[in-house]
Formats: sequence, structure tokens, C-alpha cells
Amino acid sequence: MSQSQVLIFQHVEWEKPGRILDNLEEMYVPTQILNIAKKKKPDLPDFKDVAGVVIMGGPMGAQDYDKYPGLKAEAKLVKAAVAVGKPVLGICLGHQIIAGALGGKLKQGKAPEIGFAPITRIEQHDYFSMWSKSLEVLHWHNDVVTLPAGAQVLARSPLTKVQAFRAGTALGLQFHLEVTATLFEEWLSEPSMVKDAKKAGVSVEKLRDDFAEYNPRLMPLAESVFSSFAARCSTYAKSLDAAR
Repeated sequence: MSQSQVLIFQHVEWEKPGRILDNLEEMYVPTQILNIAKKKKPDLPDFKDVAGVVIMGGPMGAQDYDKYPGLKAEAKLVKAAVAVGKPVLGICLGHQIIAGALGGKLKQGKAPEIGFAPITRIEQHDYFSMWSKSLEVLHWHNDVVTLPAGAQVLARSPLTKVQAFRAGTALGLQFHLEVTATLFEEWLSEPSMVKDAKKAGVSVEKLRDDFAEYNPRLMPLAESVFSSFAARCSTYAKSLDAAR
């Protein structure tokens, strides 16, 4: 008998699910990590067995289908998952893929956002009730999205109007709460990431210092967001298993 599972789409080696996977494993939710970015017709698990979808970041464009045709399959899966109420979570590129799948538009940002900088929580929601009004988070992106019709913006920054949004059962985060200290060191060991940072005028030393300062403050928020997502996936998985 097939088993319900959360699919995690990873696009490059260093953009790992980090704390997201930790929380799913703590709730004993089965997961499968896939990289289908370059596959035109990827072989995916049966949709009826999918208990949730996670789409990670990556250096490619969310609609760069010529080089990465698998991104189109990810977008189709997002649309199908949201339509039937499966939990969906997107980080950075994943946030952009979700937005595009649901009707938002992708465009280049005014300037790259790399390093720690504040986002502002929108007051008209209680989705992240523990957020401070302003919070320093880790950014690493060039592109931005417009809000899909019917979605709710959760946070913004001066350069990015949609830093977080929810649409049905989907949550998109343009910033990175998933990064642990170990994973961050992997980022800083990746030449392409270092090149991006230097191009944006941010040094590796500055990134390390800021991570050490802000990470302890972000850990409770990350735990709240990702444990909530894991709980929703667990509930959905149990409903699938019960229906077999």
C-alpha cells in the first residue's frame, strides 16, 4: 500500500529544507526530497498520496521554463494542491512559484535583497501573532511577485511589497526562516552565493556576524511557522491514511 508523504522540491544542493524538514520529522511525517528542475516530464508520486508540498529556493527564475522545465510541473502541482486543500509552503523561489501558479506576476525587484534587513508585519491579520511589528530576517533574492487575486499579504519590506502571503492552504515566504547555523555555513561555502553577496555589497564577515545576532531571535518564529505547517501536513496525512 502506498504511503502519504510530503513532497519537498529542492533545486540546488545548498538550498536545503533545514528547519522545515526538522519539524516534519519531529511529527513523524514521511517526506520525499526531489529535484525535478531540469526534467521536462518528471516522474512524481501519485497525487492522491501527497500530504503536503514544500518548494525551496534556488538561483533560477521561477518561470525559467526553457532551462528548467520541471518548474512548470511544480507550479501545476501547487495549483492542484491548493484547489483540494493540501498544505503548501514556498520559500524564496518557492514563494514566487506559488504566486505565479495562483495568478500573481513575477518581476525583477528594484535591487537585490541579500543579508539581514527588516520586514514589516501587516496589522490586518493574526497569522503570525508572535511577530514583532518589524523583524530582521535573512533575504537572498532579486525577483519579486505581485499578490495573487484573493490572497492576503502578511509582510512587506521597503523593496518588496509581498514578503509573505497566504492563499488558501498555501503560505509563501520570500525570506529564509529555514536556515540553521550549519546550513548557513554551507551557503557561505558556496561560491555562487558568495559572489551574489559581494555583488550586492555584503561581505561574508557581515553575514556571519548578523546571523549570530539575529538567529536566536528568529528561532522561535521559525519553530512556530514550521511546526504549524508540519501539524497541518500530519493531519492531512492521517486523513489520507484513514480513507484508504
